[in-house]
Amino acid sequence: MKKLSVLGAILLLCFSLAGCSGGSGEGETADNGVVKVYNWGEYIDEEVIDMFEEETGIEVIYDTFETNEEMYPIIEAGGVAYDVVCPSDYMIEKMIANDLLQEINFDNIPNMEYISESIMEGSKAFDPENKYSVPYTFGTLGILYNTTLVDDPVNSWSILWDEKYAGEIIMYNSVRDLFVAPLELLGYSINTTDDQELAQAKDMLLEQKPLLQRYVMDQIKDIMISESAALAMCYSGEVLQLQEANPNLAYVVPNEGSNFFIDSWVIPANAENKENAEAWLNFLNRPDIALKNFEYITYSTPNTGAQELMDEELLSNPAVFPGDDILSNCEVFYSLGTEGDEKYNELWLEIKDYTAQ
Repeated sequence: MKKLSVLGAILLLCFSLAGCSGGSGEGETADNGVVKVYNWGEYIDEEVIDMFEEETGIEVIYDTFETNEEMYPIIEAGGVAYDVVCPSDYMIEKMIANDLLQEINFDNIPNMEYISESIMEGSKAFDPENKYSVPYTFGTLGILYNTTLVDDPVNSWSILWDEKYAGEIIMYNSVRDLFVAPLELLGYSINTTDDQELAQAKDMLLEQKPLLQRYVMDQIKDIMISESAALAMCYSGEVLQLQEANPNLAYVVPNEGSNFFIDSWVIPANAENKENAEAWLNFLNRPDIALKNFEYITYSTPNTGAQELMDEELLSNPAVFPGDDILSNCEVFYSLGTEGDEKYNELWLEIKDYTAQ
């Protein structure tokens, strides 16, 4: 998968001077203008951008980030006036609380009718009145493993602490994701801010660190495809693409439970091209476009129109569309507030700086 190039902030600011609003319509051409998009790396089919520009006349200025924690201070600082951003659930809750978002005019997004009611209901955990967000993808956090390199049952997070696989284990370089495994093993909520519980989780991660090959994000794909590691923390949305490249890879949500996530589009409070952003959101929710994006990024789509175009084998794959038996054992991340975020970040810094004696 080709990663989209990252544009510099200076270039984005230059383009913002030319920005103007345009109508969204349904496939109609909007007034010439721009929409400045901030999205995860490798999280859209590049052809979709071209199609949007051709159909609407709106130029897309596209930038990427790797983690929610990398994205948030950029939006908070406001130096770059992005028009539409794709954070995860708990970060959207934080952005709403800190007045960083504006309400969406859903009259400009008639294709919202295709968003699954269950996902809209789940979104209320971080956007209680569904005023600020448009669901884009959903999925779970679990373990990806190579069946030829791992000869033990993989059904628990504890295997990521097995000395037998020292140097063959990959963990995400993302503070909230990283703490999921130890907190689940300890029987605590993945949203805990209790000092003693977090200290126990930190100790487990310090114990694990000498066994790790590294902490990564997008690099997990190349590492696991090339069989340079045996086990990795992994988002479910990566599974189809990775298995296509290497059939030896399998995925599981551990028995202890995990994180169920929803990534959604939002419009920052300082957006300069709001109607163009809403045109972007309406376009992405057209069933054929939602399907095209799903086939490219392979993260589960909440778009029921796109799902109707899929075959039953795909819809019944629990890695792609997890059932209630899996989701009922998972938690959505919540915003922890400034104090909670600081606790996790301080512990993460201690873990990164730790060197085993």
